[in-house]
Amino acid sequence: MIEAHTLDAWTRASDRTSIVFRDAMVLAGFAAPLFLWLAGVALVLAAEAGVRRGQSRRAAAESVCRRGLEIFILAFLFRLQAFVVSPGAHPITLFRVDILNIMGPAIVAGGLVWLVSASRPVTLALYAALATAVTMLTPIVRTATAVNWLPIWLQWYVRPSADNTTFTGFPWAGFVFAGAATGVLLVAGRESHAEHRWHVRLAFAGILTIAAGFYAATLPSIYADSSFWTTSPTYFAVRAGVLMVALASLYFVEHLLADRRRMLSPLARLGRHSLFVYWIHVELVYGYATWAIHRRLPFWSAVIAYAVFAALMYAAVVLRDRVVDVWRLRARQMTLQGRVEPV
Repeated sequence: MIEAHTLDAWTRASDRTSIVFRDAMVLAGFAAPLFLWLAGVALVLAAEAGVRRGQSRRAAAESVCRRGLEIFILAFLFRLQAFVVSPGAHPITLFRVDILNIMGPAIVAGGLVWLVSASRPVTLALYAALATAVTMLTPIVRTATAVNWLPIWLQWYVRPSADNTTFTGFPWAGFVFAGAATGVLLVAGRESHAEHRWHVRLAFAGILTIAAGFYAATLPSIYADSSFWTTSPTYFAVRAGVLMVALASLYFVEHLLADRRRMLSPLARLGRHSLFVYWIHVELVYGYATWAIHRRLPFWSAVIAYAVFAALMYAAVVLRDRVVDVWRLRARQMTLQGRVEPV
């Protein structure tokens, strides 16, 4: 995610046509699918964890849906922050549809699906069907005249509209549902005490999905208008498969480094605070704070700047954790002092 934004914002125009920049941006293009996909994985894990803690299924689902609504509200607060910190933008940018605008409602939908289906195989099938439906409908929705009947604000959530949309529900919400399907598999593996076997299956499923996506891309399109890089279900399948293989690979890497897990702790820490990192880094990368290097750095200088900036983001996460820990400690002390009866 940080790579995608820093290289896009800071690399000079003359280097943006190079092969290495192209390949770097293809790699960076997996950041958004991963962000959404992991949100889907997390919604199932969080709901199942709530039930294990003694919550009713309804209460656990409400907690997930509440989180989705919070993220949707945060999307507008994020735009308000950008509007205030970087003055000069048109007020319409407050309503621009970005990744959080898509993630929030998709999490709510995923929570409702989890609520209505107590059977894991059925839940898995529903998530897979939703992910498939969203991606298969994307080329149709992009050209459907019926979308013009929707209020303009809703149109932005369905298909691109110049600078008013960075992400749209089709196909991006599909990654949340695909991640939720993976989350169901992970819970099944954990409860059956067969995580190793389930992750092997996940890796093979990912490989097959990648192969199917590339093979389908060689066939004549079933759509009148579709682009491999933007609306094609085949590229959606390729990306979803890569994410499945990546997750399984990291699982096995973690087990291989069982005695050296501290090596992976910074990665885990950044992952737990991905929303916080997203919130603070975008404005720093594209805003006035780094205006002096916008589109001015040679590619390899931008790579070095990216590495330095990523380290700074990790330092910000560490600082954030320390501040929160101090705040919680003081709040606990005040609570204990309030319970002490005066003599």
